[in-house]
Amino acid sequence: MKSLFGGVYKDKTVLVTGQTGFKGSWLVYWLNKMGAKVIGYSLEAPTIPNHIELLNLDIVSVIGDIRDLDKLNQTFEAYKPDIVFHLAAQALVRLSYENPIETYETNVIGTLKVFEACRKNNVKAIVNITSDKAYENREWIWGYRENDSLGGYDPYSSSKGCADLLANSYRNSYFNPKEYKKTHTTLLASCRAGNVIGGGDWAKDRLMTDIMLSVSQNKKVSIRNPRATRPWQHVLEPLSGYLHIGQKLLEEKVEFSDAWNFGPSDEGSITVEEVVQNIKKHWDKIEYEIKSDPDQLHEANFLKLECSKAHVLLKWRDAWDSETTFLKTVKWYKSYYEKNKVLTKDDLESYIKDAKAKKIEWAI
Repeated sequence: MKSLFGGVYKDKTVLVTGQTGFKGSWLVYWLNKMGAKVIGYSLEAPTIPNHIELLNLDIVSVIGDIRDLDKLNQTFEAYKPDIVFHLAAQALVRLSYENPIETYETNVIGTLKVFEACRKNNVKAIVNITSDKAYENREWIWGYRENDSLGGYDPYSSSKGCADLLANSYRNSYFNPKEYKKTHTTLLASCRAGNVIGGGDWAKDRLMTDIMLSVSQNKKVSIRNPRATRPWQHVLEPLSGYLHIGQKLLEEKVEFSDAWNFGPSDEGSITVEEVVQNIKKHWDKIEYEIKSDPDQLHEANFLKLECSKAHVLLKWRDAWDSETTFLKTVKWYKSYYEKNKVLTKDDLESYIKDAKAKKIEWAI
């Protein structure tokens, strides 16, 4: 595994913000297996159970808030990371309606302080993770490209649009690719991905989590927006994209210091109800009901990304189709709840094997 991504992560010091979250826990697991010296910086794990603690990883885990610039600087000065993957965020749409101030402070000001810590400590590469919701969603049927307008209806989406604008500003003002190795030595990329699923996610108000928790308690799951269409992909898909971008930045490939979309092929965009019907095939205990809520907060109905840029320039593509994604996800939770066994290692090894079989560049 240490030869993946050109072997660039072996013995590198990699700081990941938000390592106690869903995506972050999978990312630090993968980095750890590739021989990186991983430093996690995050709040305490947000749920019980949580994926990061189930993994029992040998990494440095700093408990801290990204809004605490002094703590960030102390951490950066102590460990001197080569690259930073910034994932820490308030990531839930419904919670953003309840706590807009915390959402903007975390997602915008927190990101600002991470960038400042990187700037002060001359970090070589920054991979900033935002969201497909950073785009101004016009509910059109084609995917959003990296140069489409940023925006956001709800506080979460808007805060992610702001974070992306902030990244653009820092890329122009402090980390300008044209001035690389003249006035600075840092390359910054932003990555946007759609709905990700996979084992180990217990965050509130997420479809897969709600379904799996309901099954574990022998309850029906309530579906609030059955016709909403999303691009569903396994969590390892965008992570492979983030890691590939990180590789290019560490290799000083200036042209990759830009914005990037990572989403599934078109067959991965299906409705919420179709998702539930699909995963029922893999766990017959799943039962659901549709409950309309007259006071339901606004959420996007249709949203997908156009990923030609990553396909052509990065030679990135998905290794798993939607059927495999749903199967792997359900199998992970079923194994956890029925056998108390965590399949993260199995899933990562299977994903890498399939990526190699498809001759995807990062895996060769």
